[in-house]
Amino acid sequence: MVTAIVVAAGKSERMGTGTDKAFLNLGPKPVLAWSLLAFERCTDVDQIVVVVRKDQIVATKALVRMFGISKIRTVVAGGQKRQDSVMNGLKEVDSDTRIVVIHDGARPCVKPETIAETVKVAKRTGAAVIGCHIWDTVKFVEKGTTVSRTEDRSKLWAVQTPQAFSASVIRRAYAEVVKKNVDVTDDASAVELIGEPVKIVESNVPNLKITTVEDLRVAAGVVLKG
Repeated sequence: MVTAIVVAAGKSERMGTGTDKAFLNLGPKPVLAWSLLAFERCTDVDQIVVVVRKDQIVATKALVRMFGISKIRTVVAGGQKRQDSVMNGLKEVDSDTRIVVIHDGARPCVKPETIAETVKVAKRTGAAVIGCHIWDTVKFVEKGTTVSRTEDRSKLWAVQTPQAFSASVIRRAYAEVVKKNVDVTDDASAVELIGEPVKIVESNVPNLKITTVEDLRVAAGVVLKG
């Protein structure tokens, strides 16, 4: 069984006070609906666990009914940090799950084919993440705004979601996060803590994360184009 955890419990601070970006309209659907529908349409995914803010659980269940998303296992409350939200989602994953796919609900441009490819590689390697080469020149700044050095961009990748893992690997990884009391910015970072290799699945398909109002405009151009 393959279970997806879609995380949309962030505070959306850069969108403005009191704004939950997961429920902002992106064309005819809320941002979160686009992500959930991609997983609904991906034949490699069997169940979906949705993690949202506690005060959005009722609204999320209504959204699920409205858009006919049938794979939902449950909707649960998130935590203070993203990693806490992911761990809350992991607690709800069916014991028969072999692969766990974790996705940020604020990436509405994700395609079912992208999800499927990530799952395929994770089944083979144990850990797979979507990523793309960084083509910009990247500067490392030690302090302030003075450049310390230029990084070798040929070795740099921007990593996104979905990220897919063997269920046993991701559970061990987050147990290590708790044990070491560290913060991780993505799930692959947790897996790296336990020394497991992570395979990058290269993708050139737009996979924008909604952070600002301008991002909404850009993402609308992607999803409405089909």
